[in-house]
Amino acid sequence: MRYLGLKKNIKIRSQHIKTIGAFMGLLALCFNTSSGYGQKKSLDHSVYDSWQSIGDKKLSNNGSFLLYSVNVQEGDKTLFIESINKGFKEQINRGEQAVFTSDSKFLVFSIKPFYKDQKAVKAKKMKDSELVKDTLGILNLDSKSMVKIPMVKSFKIPAKGGALIAYVLEKQKDSLVKSGGDKKEKKDKKEASTLVYTNLVKDFTTSFEDVVDFYFDELGTRLVFTTKTTINVDSDKVEDTSIEGNEKLDAVDKEDKKDAEKAKENTVYRVYSYSTQSNKLSLIAEDSMLYTQFNFDKKGKQWTFIATKDDEKALVKSYTLYYVLGDKIVKELNQFEKGMPNDWVVSENYTPVFSENGEKLFFGIAPMPIAKDTTLITLDHAVLDIWHYNEDYLQPQQLANLEKDLKKSFLAVYGIKNKQFVTLATDTVNNSTLMNKGNSDYVLNRSDFRKRVERQWDITGKQDYFLTNTQTGKAKTVVDNLRGTAYASPFGNYIVYINLETGIWYSYDVKTEKTKPLNTGLNVSFLDEEFDMPDVAYSYGINGWTDNDATVLIRDRYDIWEFDLKGDKPARMITNGFGRKEKIQLELLQLDDEKPFYTRKELLLAVGFNTLTKDSGLYSLKLQGTSEPKMLRSDAFLGYNSLIKAKDAEVYAYVKSSFVDSPNIYTTDLKTEVQRSATNQQQIEYNWGTSELVHWTTPKGFNATGVLFKPENFDATKEYPMIVYFYEKLSDNLNRYEAPAPTPSRLNISYFISNGYLVFTPDISYIDGYPGKSAEEYINSGVDYLKDFAWVDSNHIGIQGQSWGGYQVAHLITVTDRYAAAWSGAPVVNMTSAYGGIRWQTGMSRQFQYEKTQSRIGEILWDNIDLYLENSPLFAMNKVTTPVVIMHNDNDGAVPWYQGIEMFMALRRLQKPVWMLNYNGDEHNLMKRENRKDIQIRQQQFFDHYLKGAAAPVWMVKGVPATMKGKTWGFELVNE
Repeated sequence: MRYLGLKKNIKIRSQHIKTIGAFMGLLALCFNTSSGYGQKKSLDHSVYDSWQSIGDKKLSNNGSFLLYSVNVQEGDKTLFIESINKGFKEQINRGEQAVFTSDSKFLVFSIKPFYKDQKAVKAKKMKDSELVKDTLGILNLDSKSMVKIPMVKSFKIPAKGGALIAYVLEKQKDSLVKSGGDKKEKKDKKEASTLVYTNLVKDFTTSFEDVVDFYFDELGTRLVFTTKTTINVDSDKVEDTSIEGNEKLDAVDKEDKKDAEKAKENTVYRVYSYSTQSNKLSLIAEDSMLYTQFNFDKKGKQWTFIATKDDEKALVKSYTLYYVLGDKIVKELNQFEKGMPNDWVVSENYTPVFSENGEKLFFGIAPMPIAKDTTLITLDHAVLDIWHYNEDYLQPQQLANLEKDLKKSFLAVYGIKNKQFVTLATDTVNNSTLMNKGNSDYVLNRSDFRKRVERQWDITGKQDYFLTNTQTGKAKTVVDNLRGTAYASPFGNYIVYINLETGIWYSYDVKTEKTKPLNTGLNVSFLDEEFDMPDVAYSYGINGWTDNDATVLIRDRYDIWEFDLKGDKPARMITNGFGRKEKIQLELLQLDDEKPFYTRKELLLAVGFNTLTKDSGLYSLKLQGTSEPKMLRSDAFLGYNSLIKAKDAEVYAYVKSSFVDSPNIYTTDLKTEVQRSATNQQQIEYNWGTSELVHWTTPKGFNATGVLFKPENFDATKEYPMIVYFYEKLSDNLNRYEAPAPTPSRLNISYFISNGYLVFTPDISYIDGYPGKSAEEYINSGVDYLKDFAWVDSNHIGIQGQSWGGYQVAHLITVTDRYAAAWSGAPVVNMTSAYGGIRWQTGMSRQFQYEKTQSRIGEILWDNIDLYLENSPLFAMNKVTTPVVIMHNDNDGAVPWYQGIEMFMALRRLQKPVWMLNYNGDEHNLMKRENRKDIQIRQQQFFDHYLKGAAAPVWMVKGVPATMKGKTWGFELVNE
């Protein structure tokens, strides 16, 4: 039996090697199974792709049906639909994008091509047209009958329109159709397709040709679509522009001829409106321009779109906003509108939106773009960036945001009743927020104009908030120079904001313009009690509002408070102190997107997280009364915050999991819980693990907490190597499911404990100016505490960290030799050079990170250079005795990869055992799955060698020279 098991295992290994393109020498190393019959297997690298998770989840509005998808890490998804009470369940292979019709009578979804076929298209660089197309599936939830429609490009259903659906069939081959006179219309093979509309209840279907795009209004009363056709004019109607006697035309004549040829074909776009009630089709617009950015009011009677009459290849286009009432265009707005700022235009990059009451139309405007001079020859002029000390944003930041900035829009409004255009924001405004769903007479604007330079070192910054009148465009100040955030109440009567410097929340009355503090005199902080960075602390945030803008609900660390927005009534704690007494952090769930407030009589649901046990639970409470929250359930699971509710029924669903329980979906009526899915049944075959809290006291007397992960088959009479993984605080993850997966670069915990390691994740608290010593205080003392247990192999302990964790790894190996191996991902090792660096992904300066946030120095470089030197591991690399692998990639947008280079070059110069992995073109955290799979193997080989005494691979012993790059990966084990 042992021989058969080994033979089977070799087969699995071979499949894995083929998958990753590695060498046969990997066989003896990467897969580790128990040899005894009946014992569970250890996880290996072949299991990742098929490991499952829960994807989409939805409840039908009537609460009778649940849909959810089970996804694998690499492969085909599976869609499940089941009834809540009647025992019906259907599995739909490769089903995606599933949605219930609003009447709960049908389920509509796409059936995707096989994943292997989609992957082949990318691998072979095939055209999408060579791939099998989606199939549209429609399941009748009453009869349980299913219809499948092949070759569907996309589909849409109205949010509240019942059982209506529109879908576009994949484009057909070109064909000419007669249009009258000397013209013929040609279907455009690149974009235009057939649109099919169906009323699923009435079994009524109609179709439309040459459709480019389509839209339903929310109620499904109107289906708007655009078409594109090419009109062909007979060639003898076009003037011959050839010149007799010349065998070659000069450049001008060639262009003339080209234009003449183009004149044979004229592209025509049309906008149609189809009434789903009367089946009437109306032509709304027709021209040689593309129509985009369609939107409707709540009733579907008013709608809008944007178009340009400029040529498709024009370098600068001007756009017009069309306002449609019913089936008639009644207003066109463009750059010539009275009140439009000079040299500003309607923006094509902002989707217009109606106020909920339909009285206003909000849209975007922007400065007119400046055309690039295409006559310039690149070789004749310089290409450079000019950095200016007083620009709002650094040049790298401008370049990183260039595409976004070119599309930036600023808010304007057209009053439908008063027919007035008003500019609501200029280019000094960062953000505009509609109040009361656009019904308010004001919008809330935020601006950090003239305060942007200092964000280079003070990332929190200060901002001005002001209200702009939608009828007059006049502004009034809410608060200036606020280090904090402001929020509009649901009905727009109040602005609530927090000053993070003082921790005080304020209420600003929009009508009276009076401001009142809300939480003065209370003996509890509304800022993060455990914040340990040299900056203002974060707030716990607003947790909701009550009807008619009466009160606002705000969280402290544990409980939820209610504050009267008028400031006339004293604050009250709606959770009655239960959270702080039990050390449970409570947070209300908002389950109705259309109702952004709570009523005083409704039952509220809250998630509770126990900060001591790390358990979580579901609680109910009411605003009125003084009773404590009622616990509905509490256990060692995470996931209650994923809870959703059926719109019209007391049926709920959520996905929850624990460290040992795979994520699954559950439904409940708040009394009984029913498990609906059963993911990762294969887990029972593998040696999994356990997680437990560890508590100890640091040398300075601080209480410390961490999590210890053990193999499922843990034996206290044996010694185990241990890997310590850390970042900041990780103990809240005690009950988090650690799926076996190729990680972006952090430790693959489930893999290592399954293969006979202990994994320890200590929490770290920091003292400003001493991040390195803080790491020593907590990490080393936690390790020393565990070393006293006989089952910890104190001579074989490794450490691993990524990014901020990578920095702490680099620091620790300069101050102690207690670790047998270290893995440092994307570390900062030289805070003096990194201080002046750029976070290339965002283009931002790194100075704020050292002065105010994670690096926690809290000082300007030239004011206290000693702190920067003390906390820079680079200057103590001569003390390192621990073998270390550095991973730092050349497209790292967060930590400049020269930091990894500095560390490697120092250790190389000192003849210390060091390796550096640069995954070409990859980012701060690995994004490419093939690279994630690769690093799992190398990390396993590295720790196996130094912590278990396994043979070393070629890449560690000899390296992989550039001449062999892409030919070998160096995974083979050698006895050297």
